Amino acid sequence: MMISRRGLAAIPFLSAGAAQAQAPAQAFPTRPIRLLLPQPPGSANDVVARIISEPMGRALGQPVVVDNRPGANGMVAINGLKQQAPDGYTLLMPGVSQLSFNPFLYPNLTYDAATDFTFVAPASDAPFILLASKKSGITSVAELLRRARAEPGRLTYASAGIGNSTHLSMEMLADRAGVSFTHVPYGGTAAALTSVITGETDVMILVLAVALAQVRAGAVTPLAMVSAQRLPVLPDVPTQAEAGIDAPVMPGWFAIVGPAGMPAPVVNQLNAAVRTALADETVQKRLADNLLIAWSGSPADLQARMASDSQVWGEFIRRRGLRPE
Repeated sequence: MMISRRGLAAIPFLSAGAAQAQAPAQAFPTRPIRLLLPQPPGSANDVVARIISEPMGRALGQPVVVDNRPGANGMVAINGLKQQAPDGYTLLMPGVSQLSFNPFLYPNLTYDAATDFTFVAPASDAPFILLASKKSGITSVAELLRRARAEPGRLTYASAGIGNSTHLSMEMLADRAGVSFTHVPYGGTAAALTSVITGETDVMILVLAVALAQVRAGAVTPLAMVSAQRLPVLPDVPTQAEAGIDAPVMPGWFAIVGPAGMPAPVVNQLNAAVRTALADETVQKRLADNLLIAWSGSPADLQARMASDSQVWGEFIRRRGLRPE
């Protein structure tokens, strides 16, 4: 088919007009953004989401609505995200468990952490702490390891369940220290911590934010911070490295991702909004009050951290043959 010169001259004009007509439709965002959470209200990632959602919404000019979708160790929320269009209007705040642990714990996982998401922004990290029951009489890491070596398997440790960070962290400690404990899994963090308080079990590693009240009340004995450095709230408690345990620090981070295939400009805009929220002094104080650490960075920073933790903890999970019940 032949096209006249007049027709050729009209084509750029029509293309420009079409582009101008499409421009308003490409604006982002024009409606509220939904942030799915794989844990229930009151959980650590719920706290993070509710602290940053309002200032994040201010930066975007649209509200960010928190939507809790707990269940199946994060898979309910993740499967919900996968059904959404990659337009930036539905996001997810998973943690290290969903992105770096689950792929090695579950042989029939319904998602691929490396390819099923668009990485948007890191959000926060959380320190862990090693505790002992008062009834056990253990007051230091040195005493814990001495007794564990003298009577392998005699001491017990509590966890919130097989495959949970409270389980993996203690298994890593035992592995690196060359000792063995008897694992007693419970149906959640609260039940596991209660078992240490009552003396039903001897030790436990859990998020500091959950344990601090019991430490301050003298209900449990703090042995070591499972963190890279000491924290101002418990300045006299050594890190696990200072206490003689050469083991990786249990990561406790949360981040924001979207469905695979999100446009780069939308990702950049969302990342900038998260960074703006995390730079807010009120946000930083609220996170610190909840013993959470603001972690600001790029999508590449998040992807690199996920890959690093997957390598360290994935290899460990594989080697030890750890699987949820």
